[in-house]
Amino acid sequence: MASSTADTATRVTLAYENQPIYSCANCAAVIVLQDELISKAFSGRDGRGYLMHSATNVKLGKKEDRPLLTGVHTVADVFCLGCNERIGWFYHKAAEYSQKYKEGKYLLEKERIIKENTWTLDDSLASLAPDTIDTDIG
Repeated sequence: MASSTADTATRVTLAYENQPIYSCANCAAVIVLQDELISKAFSGRDGRGYLMHSATNVKLGKKEDRPLLTGVHTVADVFCLGCNERIGWFYHKAAEYSQKYKEGKYLLEKERIIKENTWTLDDSLASLAPDTIDTDIG
């Protein structure tokens, strides 16, 4: 009988199959679907950051109160399960009312994740290849 951990891993794999994702820049573990992106207008420790609804294949570090650009927040660093690299943080609590929308969200640092698309050439588009287009004008 398969363990519940194996069942969960299978569900995660199937949920992300053929979907555009962000993966860990260090080990290529799947971190989040691109559809989970809320905003690219955030700052991380080392540059730009993306605010996300959720993340997978991650673990949280210790909660701490951290002064950030928008005030003090209770956050926990987020680590990739594949390589243990710090890839951002999780917002547990915001002190300022105007920042409460961040609670329960992930800030993933752009330099620590890679955008991966699952584009394929559709058969109907393949028929439009340059060698099949009639260019004879005379």
